[in-house]
Amino acid sequence: MHVPDGFFNAVTSISAGVVAAAGVAVCLRGARRELDDRTAPMAGLVAAFIFAVQMLNFPVAAGTSGHLLGGALAAILVGPYTGVLCMAVVLLVQGVFFADGGLTALGINITLMGVVTVLVGWGVFKLVTGLAKGQVVVAAFLAALVSVPVSALAFTLLFWIGGTAPIEVGTVAAAMGGVHLLIGIGEGLITAATVGAVLAVRPDLVYAARGLAKPLVLRGAEGAGATVGEPEPAPEARGALRPFLLGGVGVTLVLAGLVSFFASSSPDGLEAVAEEKGFIDQAADHLFGSWTLADYGEVGGIPVGVAGVIGVGLVLVVAGAVAYAARGRGQAKV
Repeated sequence: MHVPDGFFNAVTSISAGVVAAAGVAVCLRGARRELDDRTAPMAGLVAAFIFAVQMLNFPVAAGTSGHLLGGALAAILVGPYTGVLCMAVVLLVQGVFFADGGLTALGINITLMGVVTVLVGWGVFKLVTGLAKGQVVVAAFLAALVSVPVSALAFTLLFWIGGTAPIEVGTVAAAMGGVHLLIGIGEGLITAATVGAVLAVRPDLVYAARGLAKPLVLRGAEGAGATVGEPEPAPEARGALRPFLLGGVGVTLVLAGLVSFFASSSPDGLEAVAEEKGFIDQAADHLFGSWTLADYGEVGGIPVGVAGVIGVGLVLVVAGAVAYAARGRGQAKV
């Protein structure tokens, strides 16, 4: 749901940029309380993973695809403040290096895909776990599911207010909400699977589940339950962070470098709705649209997998640097 240049007038773009900048500034301060010796190393990995999975468009309807937004996933794994920072880095790298999302629309994209998805995802997650403590994976699914159509409806509202083409807000809201509800189901499944996998291996690395994670029960051949993933492992188990991070980077590189070749080529939800409702022509050419990495290598003739690996490296370094810089000011420890 990357918004291109040209969809919004200058006033709306600047206003959203101010909101995004203020949100990032607040999160830089708030992240000090989240970035401990487990969360800080995870931030770069989470951002890189979201970048990689966003490349993997999946079909949701005839001629329409969707991809992970990732705000809820980031909030659950590294905390809401750090999650917004991760999303901002992903969107910045995509906009500048890959011409994915307009430069004048960067504030809108950070607001919609970063701030809104993180806030909504975090709120739903806390609500569900408050009502059903221990249901972390279920809460992750619902948080991600709800965050996507809410972000899509927020786009519709903003476009109605400051878009460069007239729209019938009701019909566009129905179209955006409908297709992004389907995308949200995919988002929920990806988020739940990722959170569940981390819980099973290193539950202490799921920021939102610290003190909440219910042991994962595996049924044996005789129906006996075996627990996997206790909420808080022993300190010596928590110390072995490097193997997990290296494994996570390996998985991320495989997704970006290999699996990306099999992503759906159909337009995503926003593009499909814009074509259907007649405002796709408002999209302007990207300032960096002729760069070698634009459209993930398509412009420069670079295989998408190679472009993906380059992007993973960029996001990993930038997000990691931001996390450690923010942590250095707060010196949070566990």
